[in-house]
Amino acid sequence: MIAMFFKLLILALARLAAAEDVNFTYNGFRSANLSLDGGAQFTPNGLLMVTNDAEEQMGHAFYPNPVTFKNSYSNSNVISFSTTFVFAIRSVSATQGGHGIAFVIAPKRGLPGGFHSPFLGLFNLTNNGNPTNHVFAVELDTAQSTAFNDIDNNHVGIDINSLNSTDSASAAYYAKKNGGLRNLTLNSGKPMQLWVEYDGTNKQINVTLAPINVDKPHAPLISLNHDLAPILNKTMYVGFSSSTATVPTSHYILGWSFKMNGQAQELVLSQLPKLPRVGGKKISKLLTLGVPVIFVSLVLLAISGVIYAIRRKRKFAELLEDWEIEYGPQRFKYKELYIATKGFREKELLGRGGFGKVYKGILPHSKTEIAVKRISHESRQGMKEFVAEIVSIGRLRHRNLVQLLGYCRRKGELLLVYDYMPNGSLDKYLYNQPTATLNWGLRFKVIRGVASGLFYLHEEWEQVVVHRDVKASNVLLDRELNGRLGDFGLARLYDHGTDPQTTHIVGTLGYLDPELARSGKATTSTDVFSFGAFLLEVVCGRRPIETQGPLQGVILVDWVFSCWKKGDILEARDRKLGTEIISEEVELVLKLGLLCSHSEPSARPSMRQVVQYLESDNALPELSLLGQSYSGLTFVPQEGFDDFAQSYPSSSVKGFQMLSRRSSLRWSLTPRIRIILELIANAL
Repeated sequence: MIAMFFKLLILALARLAAAEDVNFTYNGFRSANLSLDGGAQFTPNGLLMVTNDAEEQMGHAFYPNPVTFKNSYSNSNVISFSTTFVFAIRSVSATQGGHGIAFVIAPKRGLPGGFHSPFLGLFNLTNNGNPTNHVFAVELDTAQSTAFNDIDNNHVGIDINSLNSTDSASAAYYAKKNGGLRNLTLNSGKPMQLWVEYDGTNKQINVTLAPINVDKPHAPLISLNHDLAPILNKTMYVGFSSSTATVPTSHYILGWSFKMNGQAQELVLSQLPKLPRVGGKKISKLLTLGVPVIFVSLVLLAISGVIYAIRRKRKFAELLEDWEIEYGPQRFKYKELYIATKGFREKELLGRGGFGKVYKGILPHSKTEIAVKRISHESRQGMKEFVAEIVSIGRLRHRNLVQLLGYCRRKGELLLVYDYMPNGSLDKYLYNQPTATLNWGLRFKVIRGVASGLFYLHEEWEQVVVHRDVKASNVLLDRELNGRLGDFGLARLYDHGTDPQTTHIVGTLGYLDPELARSGKATTSTDVFSFGAFLLEVVCGRRPIETQGPLQGVILVDWVFSCWKKGDILEARDRKLGTEIISEEVELVLKLGLLCSHSEPSARPSMRQVVQYLESDNALPELSLLGQSYSGLTFVPQEGFDDFAQSYPSSSVKGFQMLSRRSSLRWSLTPRIRIILELIANAL
């Protein structure tokens, strides 16, 4: 007996759990298993159409399984339940509907004996109001029936065993934040959502209505205290019932959620099926007038687009000839560089040089930082050879050279693309930053780096590369403050073992080899002379020709030579270095600068020897002083020195005039220099 008792108890608890666990949600009805009759059907896109627009029709759609509303076989309390659904009512008449739709809890599926038209498929003439119906419904009524005491043709009502509503209210909802009651039109064809909730403890029924695009209102439209225990049996069926009259009306359910003993799950509105389009509408005058206007606008827009495309194509037009195809990997598109430099705007400007402006950029695809130099070129003569040399220079690979990544040609300009050096040029630290300067260790590292780079250009690469513009402003510093020689815009190449061709005399005053004005040939010795001026510039912190200050007009090599003559060459060092220097290294670099600045090319060391001196692999030869002249310094041909001439081209006035026209002549001529040049011109 005890075992049987526990068995029955477990069975009862299981039934109770099953009753309380009834919970389903349909976000659309594509795969729903509902019991349909009458005009009810599923549309291909997942709508539940309870009735279509046929006249005098009714339809039912019920959840197929019975739902337990009571915990025992006696008429005990009804368990709390909650349901929500999204519906839409479409009528051909804006003022009349036919007749409405209702959420129903009934003893049977299909409600046998129900009539169409005003009975909503729920009751008939004989059983309307019969207490034995055991039917609870919430109607959405779009036709006013005086026989049922309807308040209007657009209301929500709570029906208990009868279409004479126990309580009703015109369709409306409470807006947020005390926005008041706002009216709704049930047969507007727009989706709306209804919530029906029963509190089994407090015996309270709440019905809430709202448009689909707002949250559930804070207050229900109808709140009725009524015990459903006498109305509902232990098990009931839940679903929908609808009917039409003579006004064609379609009743849709888009989604439905139900739960016993808890809050029904919210519907996912974005997953609900779309209502079918309303056809047969007349073409409005606005559309009649709008189509031509839209057409004309589209034509004008298309013409504007074509004009814009042509202008944009011209804006990014490039010069590309057949012979450049082989340089494809080194050739950048102008549009890519334009985007990288943000249209070459002034904020991206890194500096202005003798041959153009330099801009910072970031390549759009690789996010690589670059520096872009824009060089004007008006003539195409020799451009093929020039580009060939640029591409060749682009194949240089050395840790102390700024990598030339490629080029671009368009209209009257040439663009050269380099690696970006975040710390800028060396001259900035020598002259423009009195409080932030480079200590001797960093300067010596830069000197050795530039020397190593020049040695690579002169002897280690497949061709001889003469840079022709070695100076502090062309030495850039990377993130680790390593010196990198850049700006190969004046560089010339020739094969090992051959003589260089005569070329235009270009460079920067103060770094020019005096021999260059006589021979017109740029050789590796030309770079050595410039490197000598560079060495003195870095150690002394002064330009090769001073244009301002107490030393205005002084030639740096003269001054260093005079210090050496007095036996105190360290006097020439940059005072900003302080006392934390290695005297032997400073003296070595100063003497090496004088040696590289020798007026006779054959007396200058090669860059291989320069590297050996700087690395202490070979000792620097001793230097002996002979005399000094009015126009400069002369050295005796002892211990590696010969006659020393000034660091200016002196073969002809024409040669100097050509040099002075070059935009790379950075400084104005001092009075002393002008006197010297006049003397040279008179002598010629």
